[in-house]
Amino acid sequence: MQRLAPEVQTLYAELSERLRAHEAARSFASLAGAFARKRVCGADYWYFKTSAGPAGQREYFVGPDDAPTRALMQAHAAGRTEAAQTEESIERLCAMLRTGGAQMTDAPSARVIAGLAAAGVFRLGGVLVGTHAYVALGNLLGVRWTSGLRTQDIDIAAATVLEVAVPQQESDLPSALDALNMGFLPVPGLDPREPETSFKVRGQALRVDLLTPALGRRSGRPVAIPRFGAAAQPLEFLDYLIEAPVPAPVVSGGATRVNVPDPARFALHKLVVADRRPVSEQAKAAKDRQQAAELIEVLHADRRGDLRIAVAGLNRQARSWRLRTRRALARLPAELKTARELLLSRLDAG
Repeated sequence: MQRLAPEVQTLYAELSERLRAHEAARSFASLAGAFARKRVCGADYWYFKTSAGPAGQREYFVGPDDAPTRALMQAHAAGRTEAAQTEESIERLCAMLRTGGAQMTDAPSARVIAGLAAAGVFRLGGVLVGTHAYVALGNLLGVRWTSGLRTQDIDIAAATVLEVAVPQQESDLPSALDALNMGFLPVPGLDPREPETSFKVRGQALRVDLLTPALGRRSGRPVAIPRFGAAAQPLEFLDYLIEAPVPAPVVSGGATRVNVPDPARFALHKLVVADRRPVSEQAKAAKDRQQAAELIEVLHADRRGDLRIAVAGLNRQARSWRLRTRRALARLPAELKTARELLLSRLDAG
């Protein structure tokens, strides 16, 4: 890995703050569209028509044709100008980050991730995992990974139930993908009677997989995620990975604020998953170990406390997972001996 220049890290921090503020300020004024007046029962009323967002074209009632309604319409115009200026500044920061060596997400994947964010997937507890999360974590930690990171698999993980109350309780993930007009189609599973958990663009590598933790004695059958209007594939040990996500921008021509796993948990999860892969997936296992090693190297140098906290969380997992982690840590390269000893000293073998 290569360290990003301090100036680039400052730009990234500014981008993160701009995105956070922009997301918090999103309102009716941020929607692109037009006002239309209708006459109903002898009186004039104003409506707002928009095709912005994953729901497609929609119409909202604004109010009667009076002074307060006209004031609201004028405020919308001012808000649109301010929103456009904010988006322009975000795009400018992204261009500067690209020049400075920050890692970029490929344009098609970034478009899909932005569409899912607009649909509320991340606000409703979705966590971006996999290589796209690894790219985002590099920028978050102030480094550029030197390993090959080309992938168009977009993995979204989410718990079955969202425990935190939020204003919007549903996000139609399949409709959000369909609204992108990129040709996403559901990928049938081995059992045609089960709901699909993946969506793919025909003839391309672009794919979205929905995952959820496998808890208790749940089988490998797809599990419904009602708030997403979709089903997810349950995976063991995923609850540990997504228990304490952090916000991070996905950077391309623009930027999208998403949830990604805690970097230390991501590294330990990668180590264990690598050892669990079958012989047919040894290339993926090698990639997992390399990503874990690179993360541990950075965290051991800059944020050792994160590693300690991640191990403390791992100690609350089943004994079998702790033993697997010990075996996986033994595979770390020799140059990470000190980091391995730190992790093993905190790992409960009981």
